[in-house]
Amino acid sequence: MSRLTEQLDMAGNGATLRGREQPRSFHTMVKPIGATCNLSCTYCFYSDKGKYFPESTSFRMDEGLLEAFVHQYIASQQVPEVTFAWQGGEPTLLGVNFFRRAIELQRKWLPEGMRLINTLQTNGTLLDDEWCAFLKENDFLVGLSLDGPEGLHDRYRRDRQGRLTFQPVMRGLELLKKHGVEHNVLCVVHRHNSRHPLDVYRFFKEREVKFIQFIPLVERLSPLGAPCVARATVGKDVSGATVLPDDYGRFLCAVYDEWVKFDVGRIYVQIFESAFSSLLGKGAGLCLFEPTCGRAMALEHNGDVYSCDHFVFPEYRLGNILDESLSEIAQNPFQLNFGADKRKTLPSACLRCPVLSLCNGECPKNRLLLTSDGEGGLNYLCAGLRTFFTHALPTLDWMAQAYNSGRPPAQIMQRLQSPGGAGGSPPPAPKTAGRKPVGRNSPCPCGSGNKYKRCCGI
Repeated sequence: MSRLTEQLDMAGNGATLRGREQPRSFHTMVKPIGATCNLSCTYCFYSDKGKYFPESTSFRMDEGLLEAFVHQYIASQQVPEVTFAWQGGEPTLLGVNFFRRAIELQRKWLPEGMRLINTLQTNGTLLDDEWCAFLKENDFLVGLSLDGPEGLHDRYRRDRQGRLTFQPVMRGLELLKKHGVEHNVLCVVHRHNSRHPLDVYRFFKEREVKFIQFIPLVERLSPLGAPCVARATVGKDVSGATVLPDDYGRFLCAVYDEWVKFDVGRIYVQIFESAFSSLLGKGAGLCLFEPTCGRAMALEHNGDVYSCDHFVFPEYRLGNILDESLSEIAQNPFQLNFGADKRKTLPSACLRCPVLSLCNGECPKNRLLLTSDGEGGLNYLCAGLRTFFTHALPTLDWMAQAYNSGRPPAQIMQRLQSPGGAGGSPPPAPKTAGRKPVGRNSPCPCGSGNKYKRCCGI
């Protein structure tokens, strides 16, 4: 179905699967320039993190620390590949030569036979031909921050002089395409673009974006650990830019309905892939939708390691890689408890939810509501996620059955485009075990009424 499903059978993230201990692996997002950025996006959750490093006169990671991280990170992975995720702030402010040196250090410490992957998240405004040639030459996967059409993107994404950023970002996108750099788009779903789902989705389709991440904006105004509230309200508990839960659900449903009818196998939307993978029993592949978390830490410019990039607060500092190894930090009891608490702190209402296996309470940072029973820990996005997963489950399940029986999940598109296919759930995938072979001109055993050759026998 996608890049995600191509890797379903690879070693996991250190969890126990079917009673068999998996090789050790964890993810570390590195912030080699801290929170420094050339933009001043209204909703940025990282822009003020510099206040936690008052001793820093420069937020540029020095070469000694860079090599220590590269060495330790590679050494800590007991799986066939290692993925470096470079983020910020805006990492391209470091210049191409910083990453040329990073590549040299990776090759120095990479064992024979181990695969190297580099990803870079950028706002795209500083990309040029030199940057893109380097990214292509070294097989970087680039994530580009883009919130949809011009008016929706520019709503919250300005530079430090207050100038609009849509056109510079689009120049960056065209340069990535020109140089053949593999890329995806990270679209923050906020209060305004959430009300234009098809405008946003079709905008990306028209520009031949093949991989899309939709990231819901939940900008809480109360601090982490504050008491949960019965209902988060604008101006008190969440910002005016925060997506409304029902709007988020409708956004996902509208995009999904177009995608599942026309774009399966052509465009890959991360949340759809994650749900599909979960239905296959392979895990979500995203910490958001896994039962536990804690396997994706954040490394700051000075070597400090935090539980997650959404939890870069003093109370979630795990240590520094110059004082103890990254492997030791990953096994810190505080971090292990942090990851396990995601499941342990689910409210009772979540445990009774029919789509719990797809949602798993989403991210702990968004658990700021009370349930109808008055229990704390309900995710702010719960209503929208429940709407979406309930809506998508019949067709996702059909595709999962098709995949498990060796048929292309993309066959769902023909089913939905056939007369009577739109608007209803597709019938279950045919169960052929123990049956005689079906003739190509025989009625399809799925019950569609079509000939087998024009239905599931494609």
